[in-house]
Amino acid sequence: MRQRLELGGVEVFLGASFGETLRPEHADALRFRALGGFGANARLARAGVLDVVPAHLSSLPGLIASGELGIDVVFALLSPADGDGLHHLGLAGDYLEPAIERARVVLAEINPGVPRTRGAPRIAAERIAAAVFDERPILAAPAAHVGAVERRLAACVAERVPDGATLQIGIGAAPEAVCEALAGHRDLGVHSALVNDAILDLIEAGAVTNARKPIDTGVTVTGLLFGSRRLFEFADDNPLLRSMPIAYTHGIATLARLDHFFAINSALEVDLTGQINAEAVGGVHVGAVGGVVDFVRGTQASAGGRSIVALPSAARGGTVSRIVPRLLTVTSTARSDADLIATEYGVAELRGQGLAERARRMIAIAHPDFREELERAAHRLV
Repeated sequence: MRQRLELGGVEVFLGASFGETLRPEHADALRFRALGGFGANARLARAGVLDVVPAHLSSLPGLIASGELGIDVVFALLSPADGDGLHHLGLAGDYLEPAIERARVVLAEINPGVPRTRGAPRIAAERIAAAVFDERPILAAPAAHVGAVERRLAACVAERVPDGATLQIGIGAAPEAVCEALAGHRDLGVHSALVNDAILDLIEAGAVTNARKPIDTGVTVTGLLFGSRRLFEFADDNPLLRSMPIAYTHGIATLARLDHFFAINSALEVDLTGQINAEAVGGVHVGAVGGVVDFVRGTQASAGGRSIVALPSAARGGTVSRIVPRLLTVTSTARSDADLIATEYGVAELRGQGLAERARRMIAIAHPDFREELERAAHRLV
């Protein structure tokens, strides 16, 4: 970053970031792009220097392979070489492999804290143009704050999840609270874009065994490790966990083979017709389209599958309803894909329902302080 003015015009494509390296003032020489405003990327978005690419995660490998998302240099975090002389992309098996295949130059940080995760792509030493070695602890993804509202919400969701279901868990306080609430379930499976410490807790509690999965039986499947050192140590050479590319984790052909596939994700707001915003607040991107729509449609292809979007009914200390008459910002998930919407006041089943009935059901799970206002708005909408 200190040398950025000497680099000329450089565009930086960011994954989810949690460090302090990239700051808004660096936009004097760099152009920042990302799928969304997760983590530290939100700081760039708030400053107006982040160009958001609104793409489904499943499309990213194709965009990279075609050159539509041009990548010349990849910075990768790798494990030390294994017995075959290969370095593991142990934290992220999602879209880095196609990026490395496409790039002219690969620069690596090699850190012994990176697990040699089963299934993760392995990179030959000769593919690396230059490397630095670092033994500092890898930055951990911060755990979400789970409060009383999220726990009430999670209890409503957990009642809908049967024993033996295969789970996809998203990012945020609501999905992490759902993991807590599922601790008493049995023979759950995991096939997810990410595995975090909350899912590790379920594995250690015996709730996740993957025993009933028709494919990858006995194995937790993920594309990304999103947690702490405890999770990284669990993943290291563990045959019960496999890191797979996006084409497998998000592919509809794979998801259709998972009976009772339940996708559990969060949102910023949902309107009375079922349109879901998971990206922006007040015009600032703090989330992303990500892989949610891929998984929502995967639940539709799964026998007994369901999609659950969970969010507290209100924000800002109860002063703002998160159930709104109509989305005025972005629509991350179309109302045609909406299924189950959950708040701490219950679960609204929207699949197959008309607009008038959807509005009635959404109002029933809204915060009581806003229901009358929403009822008036519903008359104008339907």
